[in-house]
Amino acid sequence: MKKSTLGLAVIAAIPMFSSVQVLAADEAAKSIEKIQVTGSRINRTDMETSSPITVIGDDFITKSGYTSVADVLSNQPSVAGTSLGGTSNNGSGGSATVNLRGMSSQRTLVLLNGRRMVSSGTGADSSVDLNTIPVAMIKSIEILKDGASAVYGSDAIAGVVNIITKKDFEGTELNIDGSRTTKNDGNNYGFSILHGMQVADGNFVVGAQYSGRGEIIQSDRRFVDAGQSSWIPQGTLGGKTADGNGGFKDRTTSYDFTTSSYAQTPNDLYSLFTSYDTELDSDTTLNIDLMYTRRESSQQLAPQPTSIDLKTNRLNAKYTNSFSENGTLADTLEYKRRMADAGPRLYEQETDTYRASVSLQGLLDNDASWDISATYGRNDSKDSVKNSINAVRVEESIYANQDIWFSGEPLERNFLTANNSIFMANNEGGNEQFVLSAGYSNVTESDIGYAIGIENRFESGFYTPDLITQLGESSSAQQDSTDGDYSVQSVYFETSIPVLESVSLEGAARYDNYSTFGGEITWKLGATWNVTDEFMVRSVLATGFRAPNVAELFGGNSGSYDYLSDPWENATDAQILVNRASDDDLQAEESRSFTFGMVWEVTDGLSSTLDYWKFDITNAITRLDVQNELNSCFEGDTDSCSSIRVTQAGDLSNLTSVLTNVGSQKTSGVDWNVSYTGDRYRINLDTTYLIKFEEDDINYTGTIDGNFGGYSKIKSNLSVNYDLTDSLNILYNARFIRGMDGEYYGENFSTDNIIYHDISMSYNLNDALRFTGGMNNIFDKEPEKVLGGNDMGTVPEVYDVIGSRIFASVNYKF
Repeated sequence: MKKSTLGLAVIAAIPMFSSVQVLAADEAAKSIEKIQVTGSRINRTDMETSSPITVIGDDFITKSGYTSVADVLSNQPSVAGTSLGGTSNNGSGGSATVNLRGMSSQRTLVLLNGRRMVSSGTGADSSVDLNTIPVAMIKSIEILKDGASAVYGSDAIAGVVNIITKKDFEGTELNIDGSRTTKNDGNNYGFSILHGMQVADGNFVVGAQYSGRGEIIQSDRRFVDAGQSSWIPQGTLGGKTADGNGGFKDRTTSYDFTTSSYAQTPNDLYSLFTSYDTELDSDTTLNIDLMYTRRESSQQLAPQPTSIDLKTNRLNAKYTNSFSENGTLADTLEYKRRMADAGPRLYEQETDTYRASVSLQGLLDNDASWDISATYGRNDSKDSVKNSINAVRVEESIYANQDIWFSGEPLERNFLTANNSIFMANNEGGNEQFVLSAGYSNVTESDIGYAIGIENRFESGFYTPDLITQLGESSSAQQDSTDGDYSVQSVYFETSIPVLESVSLEGAARYDNYSTFGGEITWKLGATWNVTDEFMVRSVLATGFRAPNVAELFGGNSGSYDYLSDPWENATDAQILVNRASDDDLQAEESRSFTFGMVWEVTDGLSSTLDYWKFDITNAITRLDVQNELNSCFEGDTDSCSSIRVTQAGDLSNLTSVLTNVGSQKTSGVDWNVSYTGDRYRINLDTTYLIKFEEDDINYTGTIDGNFGGYSKIKSNLSVNYDLTDSLNILYNARFIRGMDGEYYGENFSTDNIIYHDISMSYNLNDALRFTGGMNNIFDKEPEKVLGGNDMGTVPEVYDVIGSRIFASVNYKF
């Protein structure tokens, strides 16, 4: 088949990023080494495939001041919705995730050197915690922006993130980095060492990394308004509060939670990693990868809000008289208190993630290749919640000490600890994964490439909440244990066929048989047409699926205080308890994706790619929109009432949300990339235009919401990399997010367009020593206000809530 000059442009590996290049020919063997590209298992001599791929190199990561994989990925235009990260305080559990196309992190597959990573959040989490992958070991990050279930199996609906580690490394590399905001807080710091050497006929690489991130308090940012524990407009400020004179008065003020909540969550990451690649003989290679990461992280929320239904017949008359109406007193009174006396809720996690991968790869006499691999991963987590409230003990203490609890005065901490009203909730969880695979790949004399293989994978997970939480005695929601496992056996086939000198067809098929729900078949059809040496057309049509995970199948019932509006107006709180349940009869989600694109090398150094993409998911695993069901029930729809277990009279005491296969997603858009390389400069423009994003028939295109995040119609990154001299380099990055619209309980709002500017400078003192320094968000751009934004009045996963940050690093190689 004719090879064009488009090989590098096809995968959008722009010059500011590390381009994946065909390895040099071995002069002794006088043969070209074959490589494997993300999204294909066929070993090939070129990188021209039908799927769009973006490659980000380690040099760009360092110059941009990124110290985590999550920071790199969250700024990509192809990311939408919400991705957990360092500014996710409420509910993140310290994890960091990636959300391609805004289709959820569970629909983005994360690989390490082409193989699956173990789920590694807190508890039976199905997502990969990007914190577990140290930046020091990364050579490049490849983002496949196409459905790839026919190649990799479950989870690769929205695309694949493949993290490639450094190999064939010789010498020692030390790196020290640090940063802080211009407000003198949020200090980040890190240290790494990497050492590589030749051992016998192989290369041995070993490294260690530490990185730390400091906290920032929400109220320390001037754009943050005082947070109210009862949200306006749907929240209420009803009820009475102590007047300090032994009586009660109407409640007219609310609690400001921003003085206790984190804007940036602290963590400490400790990583060890090693790899060994050696030739056992002239045709067989052994590869061993080992990695361990320990994460110590924390989040801080305002003190626990506590609500206790008190029996009026156990209360003194002097406290109940104020609450009687027409001489009639209810059987119960609701006692509500923000437990500031106990201190803020501090969520702490300790997670240990282990991964070992061993593979044998070989060549046969007909130039065919084979590989056998085994990968084992395990994640153990312990998390605690300090200053949790035992509601049962509080209720008994109120009856026994009514003068103290009704005084309106602060409570002594010793008083609370003496009767065990305060406790530390200790929870444990974990995930385990074991994968065995074998594959065979070859290219015939007529240039037909193909790959076949088998795979056997085992997944398990568990989560055990604190006993007090399981018993429902905590003032937070009751939660049951989670425990379960499943296995899957798979077989796949892939081929690439040159039908004409300039036209190639690609095909793939895969069968996965799950112990939980049965079998699933996925397929892929692709084509490339080199119209000229400078212009290529590519397209892919594929199906995909996502299997229900352990938490969705076997998760214990849990409570969640959701922000809801009660149409019957019985509830006095903006947050209403919803019981969340799993379902072991869940089936797999199914998807269909289509991409069509063009690659054009306009002139020497100037190239462009344009790709249309479309994804359609059916049978999505989701929970019914509780608010919509509440509204429908209120309007007389009995089916809606039964689906969430609510009476038509508005009794919300058993409000339940069960996982079902009733969801859907439809999204489409266009990716456009232009890059130009001159003698001393490299310019890149990467843009995503969102045409449509619908979920469960609700249109989120161009909207932003405190719960679902942002789906901006246009996100764009501009990078200019300029070599002032052979030793001095300047990198400028600009990130554009188009304004979005929102609606919050009948009130419409809009956010403006926003541009973040980053700049850095790198200076090579000599071949061994490099200094890098810069500033991100150099104009200290504040985030846009979002009505209903539950964190800082905005969406921290979309906008920068930290402000200007100065960073510096020193890299020394010897």
